[in-house]
Formats: sequence, C-alpha cells, structure tokens
Amino acid sequence: MNFPEDIKYHSEHTWIRVEGETGIVGITDFAQKELGEIVYVDLPNVGSSFEIDEVFGTVEAVKTVSDLFMPVEGTVTALNDALLKAPTLVNTDPFGEGWMLKIELKNPSEVEALLSNNDYKAGIGL
Repeated sequence: MNFPEDIKYHSEHTWIRVEGETGIVGITDFAQKELGEIVYVDLPNVGSSFEIDEVFGTVEAVKTVSDLFMPVEGTVTALNDALLKAPTLVNTDPFGEGWMLKIELKNPSEVEALLSNNDYKAGIGL
C-alpha cells in the first residue's frame, strides 16, 4: 500500500495535496483496496462549497457505495473528468491520475490539523 508523505489524510479515508492556494482531493490507497473495483464516481459541481467533514460525493464499487468526506473547507474549482470514463483510475493510481477534485482552500491552516501518513497508518492498524 502507498502512503505518500506530501499529502495529509482525513480519518474518513480522503486525502489532500496542497499546491499554492489549491487543494487536490482524492481517496486513499487503503480505501480503494477496501472498496474493490470502482465502477462509478459521483462528484459535485464546480463552484460547490463544503465544510470540513461534509459529504461531497460518493464512490460506487461492485458491491457497495461509500460517501466521500471533505478534509478541509473549500470551494470546488475543478473535477477530474477522466473519472467519468475510467473510474478505475481511483484503483490504479489513487494519488495521481485518480484524483477527484480541486478546491480553493478557505483556510489553508486547516490542512495542518489533518493526519500525517504515519498517523493515518496507525489509525487503520498498520
């Protein structure tokens, strides 16, 4: 399993990578392995705003549907349109090509309160 050090983790298995004032959000390698093959990703519209811990979408796997939780407060600025045609990108490259959305961070300091890769690993029992 992959646990990049350049990202922060939410306890509900989403991650965020900050690039300037933008946060890139997706689900963790652990989460996609637990879900199995992703067959559909439901994401919000560009311009939608979310609070910390608010559900921003869902991922559908062969046998289950799981909510996606926003790691920090922000407004959606872009979606990964490639997931519409190839949702399995979440399985094959969850921290790269399988990213889900980009947000404008409302309060960048919120990122520091999220989990490090070691804290996240401990939280999932690794």
